[in-house]
Amino acid sequence: MKAVAEDIGMTHTNLLHHFGTAGELQSELMSAMVRDLAAALMDAVAHLRSDEAAPRALVDIVFDAFDKGGAGTLAAWISLSGYFEYLEPVRVAVAELVRAIEAKFVHERGDPHMGVTSAVLFIALMAFGDSVIGEPLKDMLERERAASRKVAVFLLPKFFL
Repeated sequence: MKAVAEDIGMTHTNLLHHFGTAGELQSELMSAMVRDLAAALMDAVAHLRSDEAAPRALVDIVFDAFDKGGAGTLAAWISLSGYFEYLEPVRVAVAELVRAIEAKFVHERGDPHMGVTSAVLFIALMAFGDSVIGEPLKDMLERERAASRKVAVFLLPKFFL
């Protein structure tokens, strides 16, 4: 806690006053990052409803959400630690994202819900994986930084054939 206080320009006492313990500080940080991820997903919903270039915008927004400030790493830690209750705001945002995509593809043949949930699962897993191991893996494969996003944009329409 003392090192954190120094890094953010606060006194140790002030940090303890606001958060109490290291666990409470971590909990608040997790909550803030999950809120940011949920907000980014809701931004993706807004773009999807208003933007014709939605597939690329959707992929970029979701990938950026997992990339920013270590949200992907945090999601991995939440998953490995079993603290799934922290993901409730993300669950709500994902449900809204599914509804927004379904509204876009309501006239497609087949089962749009299956295609939409598969597409959201695909994008989220791609973004999560890219945020956790993407850079070293792309280096090993001698691929450019945006390679994962390009693959996601290319494959996204395939869920609605």
